[in-house]
Amino acid sequence: MSDWSKADWVDPALGWVPKPVDRLPKRVLIDFATRCNLRCPMCPVWGSDDQEAIDKVKGLLSVENARRILDEVAAATPLVQPVLYGEPLLIPDVAERIRDMKSRGMTVAINTNGVALSAQMARDIIAAGVDSIFVSLDAVDPATFVKVRGVDKLEAIEANILRLLAERGRRSSPRVGVSFTITDANRAETDAFVERWCGVIDCLRTGLVFQDGTFPDMAVDKERETCPALYSTMPVHHDGSVTICCLDGFRETTVGNILEEGAEAVWNGEAFAKVRYYHETGQWEKVPFCTNCNGWLWHDFDEEIRDGLLIRRSPQMTYYNRIDRLENWQGPLLGNHSPDLGALRDPTA
Repeated sequence: MSDWSKADWVDPALGWVPKPVDRLPKRVLIDFATRCNLRCPMCPVWGSDDQEAIDKVKGLLSVENARRILDEVAAATPLVQPVLYGEPLLIPDVAERIRDMKSRGMTVAINTNGVALSAQMARDIIAAGVDSIFVSLDAVDPATFVKVRGVDKLEAIEANILRLLAERGRRSSPRVGVSFTITDANRAETDAFVERWCGVIDCLRTGLVFQDGTFPDMAVDKERETCPALYSTMPVHHDGSVTICCLDGFRETTVGNILEEGAEAVWNGEAFAKVRYYHETGQWEKVPFCTNCNGWLWHDFDEEIRDGLLIRRSPQMTYYNRIDRLENWQGPLLGNHSPDLGALRDPTA
């Protein structure tokens, strides 16, 4: 492990003692296919009006390079999400790519818009061993769905989710959830969405929208802290480039290339170390992408048990977890969550 505390870009007057960094990340986001079948207005990439910028980040990760990246991070047996700014169900032979991850001992979580979640797709990815599938819905009313997603497909996607649940049947895995990103267009439907899906799926997630470098609706009630994602998550784009944040769809913060330098060299390299240094010493302005961001606060959760649900809230997200389905929420899927699940997994406890 490199010791950057004596680097020439470090101000000795600040007395910087670097926080420890694991040899490899615990969570890896890999954009196997930077392409999408929707143009949601809220999306930092596909909702952009800058077509030239979109064209520059589009592309596919080859099977050979995908396996190279998986081999690079396999020693950490991380949680892998095969998506950054692409629709994962558009990955060519996605079930085989899931098997590639599972054969290396990895936990696989998919976030999808659900458009391509056909009966055959559901069977294929379940058989491949996917551990978690969350579908972004963002609406209860079809007219609202058109506003937030740009297409009239709400009822079809809801049917896809119900069919996915049927295909899974009584098995504990995969964990199935739905998500709702709160915007001005759908804010009035938040409570109705929770009522519609709680008890139907394993977990429901609501979250605030990211716009112009920040979460504008998120209240900050404490002094700024170092972003925890810098120590846990490696976002890898289809060309192998690594950014410091999953919110950076246009690769403004590239700190290396995993295909050229290797995962460990990038994760513990000088460029990433500089970003962590600036965060740890409060020099937020030295990382322009982070300057106005309040996303560091989304990791602070409070919890409540009510109506058969474990409800976990942070300033940015709320999770509604069915207590009787907690057996499929374990290991790397827990991420930065740390509730005491022991007694909760037994609904008679």
